[in-house]
Amino acid sequence: MFRWTTFYLFRSFLFVFSNIIITFALRMKIIYNKHFPFGSYWAINIFGIIFARKDYGKLGAVERNHEYIHTLQQREMLFVFFYIVYFMEWLVKLCYYRNLYATYRNLSFEREAYHNQQYMNYRYVRRPFAWMKYI
Repeated sequence: MFRWTTFYLFRSFLFVFSNIIITFALRMKIIYNKHFPFGSYWAINIFGIIFARKDYGKLGAVERNHEYIHTLQQREMLFVFFYIVYFMEWLVKLCYYRNLYATYRNLSFEREAYHNQQYMNYRYVRRPFAWMKYI
């Protein structure tokens, strides 16, 4: 029988492990370029590195905070698992909404980031796996 204490111990282990082993994501590096990300997106966070469109100008504090929330999400899921869960949730919600923008905005990771991007101290008070309450 599954015990919740096992789940919380495993979750705590993953969070501590990601904080100790993956230290390069503690500081976000922002790379400005002309062509990536594609479409109307301003920035994309890949493995803790932000790629931003140069023609949209410098990222403001709110946009940087939004991307930092994604960095925290990626770190606690050891990066690879973040992308696996993100893609799986995207596929399920695409079948439900049948609209790319609605699907993107209703992903649990994006909902957490958009909901808390204006709170500049959110990174300090955020609990591990906080995105799960947005599922």
